[in-house]
Amino acid sequence: MASPDQTAETARAMLDAFAKADVMAAECPSRALLQHLTSRWGVLVMAALATGTHRFAQLRRRIGGVSERMLSQTLQQLEGDGFVHRHDYGEVPPRVEYTLTPLGHEAAGHILSLVGWLEDSLPALLAAKAERAAIATPARTAPASA
Repeated sequence: MASPDQTAETARAMLDAFAKADVMAAECPSRALLQHLTSRWGVLVMAALATGTHRFAQLRRRIGGVSERMLSQTLQQLEGDGFVHRHDYGEVPPRVEYTLTPLGHEAAGHILSLVGWLEDSLPALLAAKAERAAIATPARTAPASA
């Protein structure tokens, strides 16, 4: 495991290497892509589509808690960014399928790595969160009896 100093140095070197796309600059176009990919629903849509082609209703059932509006918006953003392909069969009733593009598959691999790390680290993350909450909220002591 890398030390915090090593991680910081690696991050600095990586960010310095991104001269063409400076994600740290407010006007950088990569920010919108990053936002779409790493939004709550973007991550989950990408993870679901990494398993294969899905219809809208399948995605909605697979991703608990997402509204039709948010799923539709997220799919439109990811399609516009070139990560998702929408295939409309032009049938009645409508039949539309969503699948990852080659860029989408590449991005999904990175997203799944992060999701996997998060799942593996969940017990430690929850313990750290509980510890911070305990420090922020000191235990109340009972009043002394007279």
